[in-house]
Amino acid sequence: MARAKASTLDVRGQLTITETLEDFAKRVEVHDPMRPAKRLLLVVLALMGLGFLIQVSHAATTLSQEDFLREVRSQALFRLAGVAVILLAFRIGPSRVAKVLPHLMVLCALALLAVFVPPFAEPRNGSNRWLDLSAIGLPLVFQPSEVARIVLVLWIADRCTKLGSLVRNLRRGVLPILAVTSVLFLLVCCETDLGGGLVLFLCALATLWVGGAQVLSVGGILATIGGGAIMLGNAFVPYIRNRFGMWRGEIHNEQVARTLDALTSGGTIGAGYTHGVFRNNGVPYLNSDYVFALVGEELGVLGMCLVLALLLAFLWFAARLVLSIRERFEALACFGLLTSVAMQAVVHVQVVTGLAPPKGMTLPFLSDGGTSLIVSALAVGLALGAAKKTHEDLYPCTR
Repeated sequence: MARAKASTLDVRGQLTITETLEDFAKRVEVHDPMRPAKRLLLVVLALMGLGFLIQVSHAATTLSQEDFLREVRSQALFRLAGVAVILLAFRIGPSRVAKVLPHLMVLCALALLAVFVPPFAEPRNGSNRWLDLSAIGLPLVFQPSEVARIVLVLWIADRCTKLGSLVRNLRRGVLPILAVTSVLFLLVCCETDLGGGLVLFLCALATLWVGGAQVLSVGGILATIGGGAIMLGNAFVPYIRNRFGMWRGEIHNEQVARTLDALTSGGTIGAGYTHGVFRNNGVPYLNSDYVFALVGEELGVLGMCLVLALLLAFLWFAARLVLSIRERFEALACFGLLTSVAMQAVVHVQVVTGLAPPKGMTLPFLSDGGTSLIVSALAVGLALGAAKKTHEDLYPCTR
């Protein structure tokens, strides 16, 4: 069963946590993974639809009529492309991707390096997070770090499966995987994206722990590396020090202050759809990195509760899906993929509500941004593909 694959029962120091997870697994496990998979897909489609409406609202009062129509078409096409990616990834599934994961890891590392190399570099707002492929004839600009997070969790799931019980071994299991993870983490941090690097590292560690690594080893390494990186960054890297200063209130930042004003201005029912005013009063990125604040302004507490309810539904059906998948690799891959989407959503909400330092991170399926939407759709589609494989094993006549 998936719960037996998700964690090791005989690892000292994990007994209490494992018993808790066992109890949770018994409550949420289903026989056929396609049941939670279908409900998860409906939640994602609902988030996509709500995101489209929010983006239309933002464009309606910030763009000219011609640009507005162009933006509406663009948002609609991105969401149609997202649905197409989900369906394609569903057909492929994680098992087929596993065959080329080493090559994909190398490509991700090269892409993370290429963001600093002209003519591929596309600097924005003082960061080198974007890769422009127009130099080789491809009209495509994207963030390699988003793709790297997906590829990394798949690679870790594959390594944990192949290592078997050796994944518990610190020298032969945990450390080699963490060494590769640290390389990608450092490359993302060099883009001046510590938040994105930490999210990548957390998703990797979560997948590694569920794959069987000892919780004390993983937790200790997480505390050491994460705490050390934050302290060093706060001491020697100006932009990190400024972000923490804004969070603690030591440095005033108009973006942060006005975003919180927008979030709380809507009251219970909000100012009304398309009636938000902060977007035209000097508050940038309300359609992307701070879209949850736009929801609060226009739709109020009720709108925010709707978004949070959809995100909680995503987590619930994701948990049921993971625990119903029988094969180890597919279960770990599904966990890592859906965790990467959920982690991104959690960080976005925390940043907008002031619970975490300012960090530009989109809200999956709601924010403006083609890379985020397509990569999130890819993650969900591959996770659903894992469910399809287990379903076909249970019911061979459906192949």
